[in-house]
Amino acid sequence: MSKSRYRAVKAYRNESFIGSSDARPLRILAEYIEPETRFRELHLRDTVVFFGSARFISKEQAEAQLAEARETGEGIAEAERKMMTSRFYEDTRELARRLTEWSKELDGTERRFVVCSGGGPGIMEAANRGASEAKGENVGLNISLPFEQNDNPYITRRLSFEFHYFFMRKFWFSYLAKAMVVMPGGFGTIDEFMEVVTLVQTLKIKKRLPIVLFGTEYWNQILRFQPLIDYGTISPEDVDLFFRTDSVEEAFDFITKELTEHALAEPEEEQ
Repeated sequence: MSKSRYRAVKAYRNESFIGSSDARPLRILAEYIEPETRFRELHLRDTVVFFGSARFISKEQAEAQLAEARETGEGIAEAERKMMTSRFYEDTRELARRLTEWSKELDGTERRFVVCSGGGPGIMEAANRGASEAKGENVGLNISLPFEQNDNPYITRRLSFEFHYFFMRKFWFSYLAKAMVVMPGGFGTIDEFMEVVTLVQTLKIKKRLPIVLFGTEYWNQILRFQPLIDYGTISPEDVDLFFRTDSVEEAFDFITKELTEHALAEPEEEQ
């Protein structure tokens, strides 16, 4: 029998098909099943999610940039702004470190309340960095963008993910979360915060989900909820779905108290 000059390609190895619009349901399903498999294999039960700007830098970087700007006389205002906002990077780093240390000290638990971020720079990096400095495993749920967003170097290697679909990435943010911290950020941060609050408000998320809105001056300028109450488009009690603070200590106490009283003391609820 002569050898065939053509060998058929299995459908799941056909890259042109897998990348086509017809195979979109398969790609979506893959972004559900593959992370689920990895989380299950690593016995990771739940997370504390950090949202916030990708543009904030560390205090150390900000100080270096400010010193350079003053030396050259160029970009001083921008460098001073970065110096001011670096506090949110450092507060995120400290809070993530403290939460990781607290989680590791819990008796009879394994990989509980693992710090999770969007995997990129800025606040995301600070969260993963703080957890890493506490010698804790941490998660990065990155997203492929037209402008490159590399995963930061502090993510636990086997818990680094890259998504194509924003909605699948958001699913994994909310599905495993037992608490969320929302630092100052842009369109993406506001979108993530408002979607989660809507899911909690409408009871699509039934579990207890403490949400910290960190940076009161910033958020008071960006999000004004009183007009929504005045016009009757939300209920007055809806603004109690999240906790506002400027303090790492208050955020830590609020989250650990909520997790102790609900996530640890009560059986798992349907999400």
